[in-house]
Amino acid sequence: MAAIIELDGLTKRYGDLTAVDDLNLAIDEGAVFGFIGPNGAGKTTTMRILTTLLRPTAGEARVAGHSVITEPVAVRRVIGYMPDFFGVYEDMKVWEYLDFFAACYDIPASTRSGMIDDLLALVDLGQKRDAYVETLSRGMKQRLCLARTLAHDPQVLILDEPASGLDPRARIEMRELLRELKTMGKTIFFSSHILSEVAEICTSIGIIDNGRLVASGRMEEMMRQIRAHRLIEVRYLAGGEWDESGIRRRLTTEIGVLSVVTSESAGLPPGSLRFDYNGDDAALAHLLGKLIGDGIPVLAFGEVSGDLEDVFLQVTRETNG
Repeated sequence: MAAIIELDGLTKRYGDLTAVDDLNLAIDEGAVFGFIGPNGAGKTTTMRILTTLLRPTAGEARVAGHSVITEPVAVRRVIGYMPDFFGVYEDMKVWEYLDFFAACYDIPASTRSGMIDDLLALVDLGQKRDAYVETLSRGMKQRLCLARTLAHDPQVLILDEPASGLDPRARIEMRELLRELKTMGKTIFFSSHILSEVAEICTSIGIIDNGRLVASGRMEEMMRQIRAHRLIEVRYLAGGEWDESGIRRRLTTEIGVLSVVTSESAGLPPGSLRFDYNGDDAALAHLLGKLIGDGIPVLAFGEVSGDLEDVFLQVTRETNG
């Protein structure tokens, strides 16, 4: 699959400060790419370069084959940009707001009305068509701003913290909307500090720290890179013949079991523990059979996949360590 966003040695300096340092990245068409990093890491600077709002000090960036340096107008035609802080014209009605931006993209007046209705239906604001923007909640304004970025049907959406400041319900609505846009074939490049939500939406991620891209790739691949062994969790019926210390001793006698972590040290509920394991699926299934054969009352037994927070902490620790 061809890359629709390409960064090649992208660098941005402000005097002695290097905000973006030699970024190299390729994002496939149709991907949902989560761009994460600490505050001040260079996320917003990178996105502003991609949207032609900043010129890089060195390097190149291309969107849909167009250079952000030499073809900025062409880039703007293929992207929809939602900044982290956006302005709305609060004395406009919702439909007028969208109509204004559609006109800015030279969309004919004869087609704008139907397009506006379609956009409002997509972001679930059809009932607010004639409401004034100032009467909308923050979550509704976020969705309206997203509708605005879609007015010219861009191939690529660049969204800077789209769920920032939203309550839990509004974040769920935004997440579902991004999923819908993914099914429509849009390429989505978005930043967020809510790691759990990035993991639920994205197909791939990039982690930036101190202006440098420290890791990127598909989530599953990155998990395999940072965890050398499998992490297995066992839940058992507490209060019987087998207690935690007994099960722990039993596990440590098995080949492939590298270390066993108790429920207390792992922050798990009573009646559960975890262990590192370097065997394959067949060996793991055999181990489970042996535990049950020994009379251990196993309630659940399975691999713990880890999460994006594990990846983020690991790669940033390596970078700063």
